[in-house]
Amino acid sequence: MNTIHVDVVSAEESIFSGEARFVALPGEAGELGIYPRHTPLITRIKAGSVRIEKADGSEEFVFVAGGLLEVQPNCVTVLSDTAIRGKDLDEEKANAAKMAAEEALKNAKGELDIARAQSELAVMAAQIAALRKFRAKK
Repeated sequence: MNTIHVDVVSAEESIFSGEARFVALPGEAGELGIYPRHTPLITRIKAGSVRIEKADGSEEFVFVAGGLLEVQPNCVTVLSDTAIRGKDLDEEKANAAKMAAEEALKNAKGELDIARAQSELAVMAAQIAALRKFRAKK
């Protein structure tokens, strides 16, 4: 079987480590698809879901709030400050955080406050989209 080792790591813990046939994730310039023996690559990734097709054919979803991707021919490493397993995503919390970010954006005074609120809002919107995508696959 032709596989590649995948590690998805957050600031707190290893979220996923195992063999995969394919990995799809949100690159800065669009969706990236990684197969075994991919050309080496280091790039930034956007907030969204990482889809891992495991060696047994099952799929694992992980939400990442942006980060870095390193690809070597036999290994993929995703580093993100925040990474949450698809099954651990909480729509209620995500919607509450999105509403808080929208409120912060309304009340933002300076450019820094606006940028911070817009960034948080984009991450929460991506998390909700990832959650819906994960639920649709079940």
